[in-house]
Amino acid sequence: MTGFQSTLQAQDVQYTRPSWFFGAAGAANFNFYRGTTQELNSALTVPTAFHDGFGVGLYLAPLVEFHRPDTRFGAMLQLGYDNRGGIFNKVTTPCNCPADLSTDLTYFTVEPSLRFAPFKSNFYLYAGPRFAFNLNKSFTYKQGVNPDVIGQVAPAEVKGDLSNVNDNLISMQIGAGYDIYLSSQSKHTQFVISPFVSFQPYYGQDPRSIESLNVTTLRAGVALKLGRGHKIPPVEVVTAIAVEPSVEFTVNSPKNVPMEPGIREVFPLRNYVFFNLGSDEVPNRYVILTKGQVKDFKEAQLEVSVPKELSGRSQRQMVIYYNVINILGERMENNPSATIVLVGSSEKGKKDGTEMAVSIKTYLVDVFGIDPVRIETEGRLKPKIPSEHPGGTLELALLREGDRRVSVESNSPELLMEFQSGPNAPAIIAEAPADSYVSFNVNGGAEAYSSWSLEITDSKGKVQNFGPYTEEKVGIPGKSILGDQPQGDYTVTLIGQTKSGKVVRKETTSHMVLWTPPSTEEILRFSVIYEFNNSKAIAIYEKYLTDVVIPKIPMGGTVILKGHTDIIGGESNNMKLSLARANDVRTIIEKGLAKAGRTDVKFEVKAYGEEEGTAPFANKFPEERFYNRTVIIDVVPATLAVN
Repeated sequence: MTGFQSTLQAQDVQYTRPSWFFGAAGAANFNFYRGTTQELNSALTVPTAFHDGFGVGLYLAPLVEFHRPDTRFGAMLQLGYDNRGGIFNKVTTPCNCPADLSTDLTYFTVEPSLRFAPFKSNFYLYAGPRFAFNLNKSFTYKQGVNPDVIGQVAPAEVKGDLSNVNDNLISMQIGAGYDIYLSSQSKHTQFVISPFVSFQPYYGQDPRSIESLNVTTLRAGVALKLGRGHKIPPVEVVTAIAVEPSVEFTVNSPKNVPMEPGIREVFPLRNYVFFNLGSDEVPNRYVILTKGQVKDFKEAQLEVSVPKELSGRSQRQMVIYYNVINILGERMENNPSATIVLVGSSEKGKKDGTEMAVSIKTYLVDVFGIDPVRIETEGRLKPKIPSEHPGGTLELALLREGDRRVSVESNSPELLMEFQSGPNAPAIIAEAPADSYVSFNVNGGAEAYSSWSLEITDSKGKVQNFGPYTEEKVGIPGKSILGDQPQGDYTVTLIGQTKSGKVVRKETTSHMVLWTPPSTEEILRFSVIYEFNNSKAIAIYEKYLTDVVIPKIPMGGTVILKGHTDIIGGESNNMKLSLARANDVRTIIEKGLAKAGRTDVKFEVKAYGEEEGTAPFANKFPEERFYNRTVIIDVVPATLAVN
């Protein structure tokens, strides 16, 4: 760094929007009279009662407002001259004479309001009480003549004050407005014009203590307001003059790092669909297809669409599980004689449980085209194997989430068998590990270069180009450079584009070795699922262990059993429960091996309890907790070292 200097950005002084506003409002009151009035005062009771009327009055008021910029709540206060005058509909007296009545009711009002801007914008709503104090209560009554009587003289019009007028009124109003700023933020004093409208219902607005006359008012007008903002400090800009930083360029050649043995997995498929509390709809975490997408859905290709995070068992199995309804639909298509019963269990009762089951049936019928006669529905208060038991007091919310589900029951095992991506499901290997990539390190490059690229030349003069890059470390698979060659010597040239526009070249040499995957046998992985707080495998899994798993245990192999639980229950109890589950699986496998006359298999039993660092799945949703009630079975050939 050779030097620096500070300057103030050349700009106009800026101010915040004001928080306090002062001004005046003007509006028209549209007054609607309803009810009855006939006794105008003690000296005049007109022969025919008046009922309905309408009038337009003037509203004028100084005002004050407070609301901070970009906030929702504020306050308003208006002190107003408020005219509620009007003219009643003409009536006819018993002498067949027309009669007119008008009033000039006027009030001084105090109207405090709470201001609310729902979107933190210029649009706002307001509401509050209205306190009115009567200023004028005059009326004018005029009676005409009978048109059928010639020469009749009309009585003189009568003016006076209404009697029994309430001096004080307490009512309410609601309204809406929009602030339009007339001044920019470069002005200290800023003007705002606000069109507004309000509604003041007749509640509390009976002008007189006698008869039933009332007034409802719709007010429309505009307010002119001004306020003063606070000065925004100018932005200080630091202009730096610096020399280009130094860059260190190194290349780390790949090593033929052996990988862990491949693992071929078979996932258990849980026959439950869990519903959110208070909803009869299938949760959106499950994959829901449209009718047009069904033709492209294939169970055997599910893992193809999964991101290549193949070491994440939880992500892979949850992708499979959240397709459980689609897998069921495809299997029913492929097995047209198979039938199912959907049993919905709800804490609300059988009716709600049935509605949950019907939502799945409707999906299978409408989307997959399954014949509805192949699907029965049933509702229950509790599932046949509940998690929540009478007398339980701990973690009831989690237990009830697990009990709110639809169970798929069928006598056709092909509908509920375990999931695998076809009979030749690929092992979880294949990609070179990150340690085997060629690593190019450009220390200081992010500061010195706007971008950089690589020019790699082999011993025969063949040039390959990679980039451009902006990060300081880049890894390239050795195969992208070496192709099919097992190894080679290369000249590597860094070409950097500096931020000042210069081109910088740095050169080094490197010997590279092609990574090759290990040629090993595979570990087979299976799982057994247990019910809540249970360490005895259900019958279908005993048969599964005996008929499927045991025949795949090679001579001299090792069986590693890893017991897990969910997070419900005490930590100590869950550790014991996971160990009991692992030993339960060991007992079943040992019995099956003994019947086959085999004693060559070694066992390793591990218990993890609810330990979330080693749990196969998360514990956020009930399906994850159900899958954590598991024993994972790794079948390791004798040729592989057991960790």
